[in-house]
Amino acid sequence: MRPVIGITQCLDERERWRRGREYLYGDFAYSRAVEDAGGVPVWLPLQTDAEALLEHIDGLLIPGGDDFPPPSGASYAPDVQFDPAPERQVAFDRRLLGGARERGLPVLGICYGMQLLALEQGGALHHHLPADRPEAAPHQLPERGGRHDIEVDGGTRMARALGDGRVPVNSLHHQAVSDPGPGLRISARAPDGVIEAIEAETGPFCVGVQWHPEKLDGDGRLALFRALIAAAGV
Repeated sequence: MRPVIGITQCLDERERWRRGREYLYGDFAYSRAVEDAGGVPVWLPLQTDAEALLEHIDGLLIPGGDDFPPPSGASYAPDVQFDPAPERQVAFDRRLLGGARERGLPVLGICYGMQLLALEQGGALHHHLPADRPEAAPHQLPERGGRHDIEVDGGTRMARALGDGRVPVNSLHHQAVSDPGPGLRISARAPDGVIEAIEAETGPFCVGVQWHPEKLDGDGRLALFRALIAAAGV
C-alpha cells in the first residue's frame, strides 16, 4: 500500500474569501506532488483532536503559510507588513507536529512548516530579512523563474535527496530561520548565509526547507517528497 501523507491546511478566519465564513485551504500543488511521488495525500482539517488524525497517516507534510508575528517590542519600519497565521491554526499545527515526532512519523516542513519546526525546537526566526539581515540578497523572487543557488552540506539527508553542492531553488519568503534549535542541524544555506534547510540530527526523517519544491520543474520538484514517502513506507 502507498504511504498516506497528511497535509495541514491554512485557515482563513478574516473573511478574506467570503463574508461570514471561515475557510480551510491549501495549494493543490502539494497534494499533486505527494501523489506524483508515490504517496496518498490527505488534507488534515483543523479540529480539536489532532491525535486522532495521526492514527491514520504515515507521514506529515506542513506546507507554506502565513507569517509568524515578531515578538512583542520588536520594531520594524511602518511599511513592513506582516500577515500573521491565525493562532488557532498555529496551535493545531504544533499539536500535529509534536504528536508526529513523538510517534516517530516522518515530517517534511516547507517554508512556514520549516519555521514552525525550528520554533517548536526552541529555535528563532528572522521575522523580516531585509531588516534583520540587510546584507542578505533578495529572497522574495518572482514565482515564475526566480531562482538562487543553495549550498547543500554533504552527509545529510538533504544531500541524499538532492545531492551535495550547489542546487538552484525558488525563493518566495521574507522570514527565515535564524537558529534551528537544539536537535536540528543546518543542512543547506544560500550564498548569503541565510539558512535554507534544516533536519533532525538523529532519529526518523524530519526535514525543513525554505523554498517551495512543489512549484519547481524537473527533478527538483519531487525529490524531497519521494524522500518523505520512502521514510513513511519503512
